[in-house]
Amino acid sequence: MDFRWGMIVDYAPLFVEGVQMTIIITLVAVVFGTLIGLFMGMARLADAPHGLGRYLVRYLVRMPAGAYVTFFRGTPLFVQILLVHFALMPLLIHPVDGLVINGDIARDIRQNYGAFISGLLALTLNAGAYITEIFRAGIQSIDKGQMEAARSLGLSYGQTMKFVIVPQAFRRMLPPLGNEAIMLLKDSSLVSAIGLAELAFAARTVAGVYSRYWEPYLTISFIYLALTMLMAWGISRLEKKLQIGAR
Repeated sequence: MDFRWGMIVDYAPLFVEGVQMTIIITLVAVVFGTLIGLFMGMARLADAPHGLGRYLVRYLVRMPAGAYVTFFRGTPLFVQILLVHFALMPLLIHPVDGLVINGDIARDIRQNYGAFISGLLALTLNAGAYITEIFRAGIQSIDKGQMEAARSLGLSYGQTMKFVIVPQAFRRMLPPLGNEAIMLLKDSSLVSAIGLAELAFAARTVAGVYSRYWEPYLTISFIYLALTMLMAWGISRLEKKLQIGAR
């Protein structure tokens, strides 16, 4: 096969911009997805001792959190991206009747940042659903005696979760959290379907110009491989550091 790597050099700035966008949306989605996962994980474990409070917690906290997790874990990410971009975003941000933003500013946001916001929101919500279950399982893995001991010392439920339960659970959650981050990095290629200029979009653009597919798609394959290996190395280093600090 006659590989023409010169075409990659010609479009190198496009690939560089694609790498930057891929890293940005992955990092931001992981950070906000982790925050969502933390609160939703605690919501899924929330409980009240008795009476009306038990039913309020069940139907207003646990069930909505469970429905969120079920939907975003049970439907394809690609469909979620399309749903957010073509259905949810026009409902929230629209020049005429946007529920959150309307007028000229809504038009500017849709034209200049619409794909970025939609892709980032879809990735964040999807990651949050998976990280919710990671947090739930991690918190449940901590012995109940830890909670009882902390409460007996006078700590509130929030203080116990913040200073006792979550720090211990985080060490156990780090490997699956790392795996989710790596999966999110690779799944970010799906946002190219709505026109976001990340790595897959760059490869598709070059392939369309030259009608050649080996060079651009092999290029982004190696870039994704390098990014995932770098992320896996960083997570491994962090795991070892936390293990040493726990001794």
